[in-house]
Amino acid sequence: MNQSRPYLSFIVPTFNEEDNVKLLFNEIVSVCQKNNYTYEIIFINDASTDHTLANLQQLSPVTIINFRRNAGQTSAMDAGIKQAQGEIIIMLDADLQNDPADVPKMLAKINEGYDVVSGWRKDRQDPFMKKFVSRGANFMRKILVNDGIQDSGCTLKAYRRECFEHVDLYGEMHRFIPAILKWRGYRIGEVVVNHRSRHSGVTKYNIWRTIRGFVDMVSVWFWRKFFDRPLHLFGGGGLIVVFIGIIAGLGVFYDRYFLGHDLSETALTTFAVFLILFGTQLFVSGLMFDVLIKNYYRVGKETPYYIKEVIKK
Repeated sequence: MNQSRPYLSFIVPTFNEEDNVKLLFNEIVSVCQKNNYTYEIIFINDASTDHTLANLQQLSPVTIINFRRNAGQTSAMDAGIKQAQGEIIIMLDADLQNDPADVPKMLAKINEGYDVVSGWRKDRQDPFMKKFVSRGANFMRKILVNDGIQDSGCTLKAYRRECFEHVDLYGEMHRFIPAILKWRGYRIGEVVVNHRSRHSGVTKYNIWRTIRGFVDMVSVWFWRKFFDRPLHLFGGGGLIVVFIGIIAGLGVFYDRYFLGHDLSETALTTFAVFLILFGTQLFVSGLMFDVLIKNYYRVGKETPYYIKEVIKK
């Protein structure tokens, strides 16, 4: 590998992929040597419990970021981005479903003037249920974030380095990187890529990860719409609640003083108003805490993951 800044930085989040990491490494090296790319390969070992770390340590040239505890794919990507030195950053999964042979055509698309090129798994080799959930998530994503690409869930993506100068990743935010960058004015492209069946190991996706992804999607939508004008959301919601309260109050007033009903034995109106106010307070509090935690991580220079060591071979 060239000792000066490499052209490509491959970032590979890895959790319990002991049988796949060497094969993926060899594929990446083969593509880079065939096309005369200068490169670095960064594996983020997300506290694997199998022999993944031992197998990674047998590879060279490679950089291994070893987490103390499991922090998830988004955190692994963030750590890899902060370590990367290349002009172009390539993200891909460690399960061999992404094909490194697609990298040259992604770079060709980058050279057309795009800042981000996302892979489109047009012919997905996944179980039916996983594809079904993914289609539902894509539908919701188009409504809420509208990043303009067909397959936001595909990890295989190429980014110009400058895309990440002011981007920090948390939760399950890696799926929405193209949307965030599009809103900031970066040009987003997409190419059809090869998608392969899992070689070995087990998938890391589950229903809880899907739920967390949906919650983060709402957060991204909020961040886009109201991060510089939160009063439009909070004030508007407050006015609606006040309006409902006034209507309810007028109804109670009419029922008591015009119809003569005794309301001392009923709490239905109070209970309904309480539910509306309490639900609104919970939702707004959740959004406010999301803003506060982002500022905490950014200003405090903290991260939601802990690196045990960085090994360069």
